[in-house]
Amino acid sequence: MKNFSKKLNIIASDTNKYLKKFFLIQKNHSFLAKPVRYSLFSGGKRIRAAIIVNVGKMLGINYKKLIVIGSAVECMHSYSLIHDDLPAMDDDDFRRGKLTTHKKFNEFTAILAGNSLLTISFQILSSNKLKLSDKTRNKLIQELAYCTGYTGLGEGQYLDLTYENKKVNKEKIIIMQKKKTGKLFGFCFECIAIIKGFNLKKRKIFREIGTNVGLLFQIADDLIDHRGNEKIAGKPTKRDKKKGKATLINLIGYKKTLIFARKLEKKIKNDLKKYGSKAADLIQSIEFILRREF
Repeated sequence: MKNFSKKLNIIASDTNKYLKKFFLIQKNHSFLAKPVRYSLFSGGKRIRAAIIVNVGKMLGINYKKLIVIGSAVECMHSYSLIHDDLPAMDDDDFRRGKLTTHKKFNEFTAILAGNSLLTISFQILSSNKLKLSDKTRNKLIQELAYCTGYTGLGEGQYLDLTYENKKVNKEKIIIMQKKKTGKLFGFCFECIAIIKGFNLKKRKIFREIGTNVGLLFQIADDLIDHRGNEKIAGKPTKRDKKKGKATLINLIGYKKTLIFARKLEKKIKNDLKKYGSKAADLIQSIEFILRREF
């Protein structure tokens, strides 16, 4: 796992280098650049970028292209975190050991910084610097929009807030978490299938594997919140129970949730078996997700 951590750090470093260069070449000054950069370069592990790189590696995609796509996804993810932390939503003061964007600056600045990061995602994917055909770039943009708008991440966040302090069954919780977190991970897999020119059936297979990886990530986050160390988590823990969040832990308990997560991890690995050693780094990514501190 130490060797994998080094690989993860390299991907994070290369992603950050690309994004820093992106901001350097922007000619127009913007007062929003500071809060945007504050949010984007907050010390995250860039796990979504790493998933894209490792799925792409499995299918022989050029590394530089993968870093560009991963950078777009990390911008989208950062946008979602800024808005997720707002007082109208989860009302969090800390993220990754730092003040959240609305606490560091103010609420309207945080909203606008989040909106800016969302549009930067599409700016990166639509750029000619991403050496793909116009048709492929358009498909990537369409799919990312689908995964993160009202049909995906947006609705997942809506359901997460709507379900607070309500009795919600297991099926609804899983659907909510697949939308809130799983959809963007689904894109991390499907974007590679799009680049490879796979048909819709194969794209759907990749999307479903990625969505399950995202569900696993969300469950791991919930486990961290339930039993994790605040210093390691970078934010206060045990918040889900206080807020009455609809999570598997609050529904079926810690032990059963952990068993569910391990079964889900096993299923994902089985789905990737046919790729053999080419999927080694990707499988390590999945193991890393569940074995974070909690």
